[in-house]
Amino acid sequence: MKRVWASVLLCCCLGVAAAEAGEELPGALLAGASLPREILLVGVERKNHTGADARGLVWEVLRLVFEPAGLQVRTDTVPYTRAVGLVARGDADAWVGAYPEETAGALFPKWHYAAEVIAALGLARAPVPTLQDLGNFRLAWIRGYAFDKYLPRLQRYQEIQRYNGALAMLRLGHADYLIAARAELESVLAWAEAPDAYRITDLTLLPLYPGFADTPRGRELAALYDRRMGELVRSGELRPIFERWQQPYPFD
Repeated sequence: MKRVWASVLLCCCLGVAAAEAGEELPGALLAGASLPREILLVGVERKNHTGADARGLVWEVLRLVFEPAGLQVRTDTVPYTRAVGLVARGDADAWVGAYPEETAGALFPKWHYAAEVIAALGLARAPVPTLQDLGNFRLAWIRGYAFDKYLPRLQRYQEIQRYNGALAMLRLGHADYLIAARAELESVLAWAEAPDAYRITDLTLLPLYPGFADTPRGRELAALYDRRMGELVRSGELRPIFERWQQPYPFD
């Protein structure tokens, strides 16, 4: 028991000394005593961004955010609405690929971790849409995405459950354009028997955030995320990751 108490006292003294010296504490101490030792992040599978094999730009950025702070990052890829539901139920800590304030009852940090091109997929013979005239067309997007909050003057739109059948919907004239991140639309277009019959048009760039549960634990994780992102942007440590994945650097 004497050895145990001596070890505890030594750890406390080292912690106080490090704090007084302005040094950062490693591991879970840096993350805060009430935080778990691991964090589960969930999101839609996107090639080179959020791979099911835990590879991709987003997973790499977020590992650099959390793991030096003592939190082991676990990832899982699920449909978007399921990802939001897992966080709401407390079965995951955050979902990725969120646009700011798109979901009520969730907590969004100040820092984005990336930005993505939002685009429209339509028939090649259809007019080329622009951000200004997009509201003149019939649009569709996956349920859960709130593009009506970020794209101007939208009037006619519908939410669909999944991308299966999206190309047929365009072919049959049930919608003029499918709206999504360009990376997702490229995956949809890969299913087409005649891809030249379709066209993807870039519309705008939106910053991406993790969405945390608005709970004491979620607020601690969001605060840690914001602090670490600020440090990484200032140090320039994130730039090589974006270069390696050949993605535009969103913090210039």
